[in-house]
Amino acid sequence: MPELPEVETTRQGLLPFLPAKIEQVDVRAPKLRYPLQGIEQLTGSTFTNIERRSKYLLFQTSSHTTLLSHLGMTGRFAVLDSSVPLAKADHVIFHLDTGQQLRYHDPRRFGIMLPIPTVELHEHPLLVNLGPEPLTNDFTATTLHSSLKNRKTPIKVALMDSKVVVGVGNIYASESLFRAGIRPTRAANKLSKAECTTLVHCVKETLAEAIAAGGSSLKDFAHTDGKLGYFQAQFNVYGRADKPCHTCGTPIEKLTQAQRSTFYCPQCQPR
Repeated sequence: MPELPEVETTRQGLLPFLPAKIEQVDVRAPKLRYPLQGIEQLTGSTFTNIERRSKYLLFQTSSHTTLLSHLGMTGRFAVLDSSVPLAKADHVIFHLDTGQQLRYHDPRRFGIMLPIPTVELHEHPLLVNLGPEPLTNDFTATTLHSSLKNRKTPIKVALMDSKVVVGVGNIYASESLFRAGIRPTRAANKLSKAECTTLVHCVKETLAEAIAAGGSSLKDFAHTDGKLGYFQAQFNVYGRADKPCHTCGTPIEKLTQAQRSTFYCPQCQPR
């Protein structure tokens, strides 16, 4: 599933094509995760900007409607010339006045695309309870320590909770905890303020480096131009079970937390 760096990479890849007027919208499937309704009404308006909140892309339009989109498991956007043949999983096509098409491609159809009045956006159920953005000054050691103080869940699980901080998915939680030297099984409420300071720094550092590398392409993710991200080449622990730690040589271990695979170094991340 695309995580924050992949979504941010997608946003940055689409921005150069804006502004662009929507001349026609073709909806080629009845639903993704939710029914595809009201998108055709964007015809005649202009895409003016794209923002990101957590793993959601927010397409701003001149009609004061925001198109909220989530890439789900396998979704991706691409801007293509209209002469390029459509693929089976191209479910929504925006015909732009530039002569190009903005296509949403999603083989597993678990993505989201909802037109929402912009004035109601931040009250929408998908956005209203989200925690701080990790790459902003809202995510600090103080806010993290405060949000963890009553949580007995493992720190890896807590770090993936969007009420604690948004966008830190499975890959980047494992990688951030390795950099911070914190074992993923530690109880979240046992982290000291100093450890939270270190962890916040490592989360920001990991995500920033991943964005600079174009995200991680493990299965389905590709950029808007079809190219792959390469942050996976910099993984310290994720997907490296039984391989030697780059730092100490100890074999990386794997366990399951909240039905997700967790990777860590037992030497660099002591109990």
